[in-house]
Amino acid sequence: MSAPIRLSPHVYALPIETSLMGGPTTIFPALILDEAQGVTLVDTGIPGMQDDFAAALGTLGLGWDDVKQIIVTHHDLDHIGSLPAIVAATGAGVLALQAEVPYVQGEKPGQKQPTPEMIAGMPPEMQARFANPPKATVTRVLQDGEVIDIAGGIKVIATPGHTVGHLSLYVQQEGVLITGDAMTSAGGRLNGPMERATPDMPEALRSVQKLAQEPATTILTYHGGVVRDDAAAQLVRVAGEL
Repeated sequence: MSAPIRLSPHVYALPIETSLMGGPTTIFPALILDEAQGVTLVDTGIPGMQDDFAAALGTLGLGWDDVKQIIVTHHDLDHIGSLPAIVAATGAGVLALQAEVPYVQGEKPGQKQPTPEMIAGMPPEMQARFANPPKATVTRVLQDGEVIDIAGGIKVIATPGHTVGHLSLYVQQEGVLITGDAMTSAGGRLNGPMERATPDMPEALRSVQKLAQEPATTILTYHGGVVRDDAAAQLVRVAGEL
């Protein structure tokens, strides 16, 4: 993986190279470092990425013992894939919105679970992943609008559409908006959600308009990475285009 990207005094992006949808790509989980509260991870990549996270922690002089909680933006496989392994390594708590809890805990099949016919046509490794999807116990249920007491205050923003309980995070004192899959970007240009992977686009568009109310100076999208130039204006632009 590439070196962590420092977005603000407390927030880092963790670029991890992988393959999704048949081609190479880079995903961008986040790490929030608070001296008093320890490390918070935001999403955990696909299954088998725990070594990538351990390496990222190591470059920052940190280890598994420093990870105290994991915030799940949503339950898609590329976001909770390594969640069980990282929870086992760290003993960290898992935080998510109520609507995501049954999916993260494996009580319901994934909202975008492929049909049996689709799974049958996949490589054996992918068949195994969907037959036994990753799951973990949610230890804290988050509420829309609540502020988590780390990094000077992180606002939880319910941004459904991509999944029923998708959330985004706004690090208030540092102007960093972590969108998960509520938005995407490419080359520093902010875009709306990925339509083919978003079951409820009207709801997702309302979520983008909600995010545009935040005075962000830096935006991190899980697919696409960091948006710095005129971030707030780009938010308003995308909300107006949709």
